[in-house]
Amino acid sequence: MTGKLKFRAVLAVAVVALASAGAIGTAEARTPPVTNIVGGSTETTANVPWMIALNNSNSSSPVGQYCGATLVKANKIVTAAHCVTQPRSTYTAIQGRDNLNTGTGGRTSKISKIWKDPQYGQVNGHDVAVLTLTTPFTGVATLPLETSRAADAVGAQSVTYGYGETEGTGPANRLQKVLVPVLGDAYCNDVYAGEGYVSNGEICAGYKAGGKDSCQGDSGGPLVLNGRLFGVVSWGLGCADAGNPGVYAEVASYASALTTQINN
Repeated sequence: MTGKLKFRAVLAVAVVALASAGAIGTAEARTPPVTNIVGGSTETTANVPWMIALNNSNSSSPVGQYCGATLVKANKIVTAAHCVTQPRSTYTAIQGRDNLNTGTGGRTSKISKIWKDPQYGQVNGHDVAVLTLTTPFTGVATLPLETSRAADAVGAQSVTYGYGETEGTGPANRLQKVLVPVLGDAYCNDVYAGEGYVSNGEICAGYKAGGKDSCQGDSGGPLVLNGRLFGVVSWGLGCADAGNPGVYAEVASYASALTTQINN
């Protein structure tokens, strides 16, 4: 895949080293995708306090922008498995900072523990991870997990959030949001034939005509529906290209494993 730092893990593929303003490919990854909001609008962390910027000192971005994440407990964040290929000490979680260019504002924490779905890279899907914060973000609103797979219904009005590449549709390294309706498993099984879309583990969301999507740097960030963490930005082809919608890890499919780690 080209375009999004969202990407698909797959067996028996050479190491992909992609150090751009987003996630980095794993040792078993398809062609690297990219992730940031295209065609969206500026948002503030005052409205979405659970939105986390997951920066990394190995990022090629001058501001350290790397991935997104979601605060689900004072000391726990959920992100994508393909975002956690770097040494634990290189990550910094940032809460309450709308503009990463400033380098100030909000709260920060290092990471004390990383859990990555053990099936990630062994089979398609499973692109989820839970990170434990060294310094809990106490007093900050958290986002509950979606636990019903029935929420993945065609037409559901989900919203995704992220920092970074916007393809000229908005300011870089600023928190953005965009509405991406659910297109349904049948659509992504068709347009991503051969790419291994997982109906029982992924969400297909966006626009058939393109124009609005997550993009480079949004990997690991939230897809939100009805006040719950519905999905995690995972992969796609390009950014906002016609016929290539975003693919998100379906939180409900992994809710049991995620909850165990969140409560651990």
